[in-house]
Amino acid sequence: MSNTPDSMRLDKWLWAARFFKTRPNATEAVNGGKVHYNGQRSKPSRAVQCGDELTIQRGPYQYTVIIEGLSKQRGPATFAQSLYTETAESLAAREKLAEQRQAQEVQTAAPHKRPDKRSRRHIIRFTRREK
Repeated sequence: MSNTPDSMRLDKWLWAARFFKTRPNATEAVNGGKVHYNGQRSKPSRAVQCGDELTIQRGPYQYTVIIEGLSKQRGPATFAQSLYTETAESLAAREKLAEQRQAQEVQTAAPHKRPDKRSRRHIIRFTRREK
């Protein structure tokens, strides 16, 4: 008898694979439509097996992964990464989006200091001006 189960709950797998910090967060993401099982919405109690495909939306990034292993408990990050493989298309799309976001941040740089009292008065006077 082996320690690895044949199937397990979707929310528990997401937690063990370190996509979400807690199981309630994983459950909330599945219920909110952020996780798709083989292209369809599912429930947190959905049984997943090796070879299944998951699409996970976390913030602006979308991961498409294939389940390679199951684990009863959450382990270190290096072990969690061995539970799945990310598709090449997903990896390329995430890298491209990260580059775009980084370029956008450089383009719209934040001011280097906060406005002083006199500047705040000018800003307030400008924004509240009647037209």
